[in-house]
Amino acid sequence: MMTRLVKLEFSEAFVEDFKQLFTQVNIQIASFEGCMGVDLLQHETYKNVFFTISKWKNADALENYRQSDLFKRTWAQVKPHFVKKAEAWSLLDTI
Repeated sequence: MMTRLVKLEFSEAFVEDFKQLFTQVNIQIASFEGCMGVDLLQHETYKNVFFTISKWKNADALENYRQSDLFKRTWAQVKPHFVKKAEAWSLLDTI
């Protein structure tokens, strides 16, 4: 299994819009073949900083999602609102 951790930092004006967008696409992402769950976390102090944590069956499942229309549409909506480049890590379970 693979965990994908993504740090997203948006303009403050986009925070509420992002929360609404994530609420709309969350179920679609979680239902994507090979996805075993996805969560959104907001930084306690810096309210414009978010982390998505998703679990994937394997790297191929994650890559299929990243090549999907769902990902491309969602990314196109959020990318213009970044104040810093998104950071992402793919982490393998070791146990």
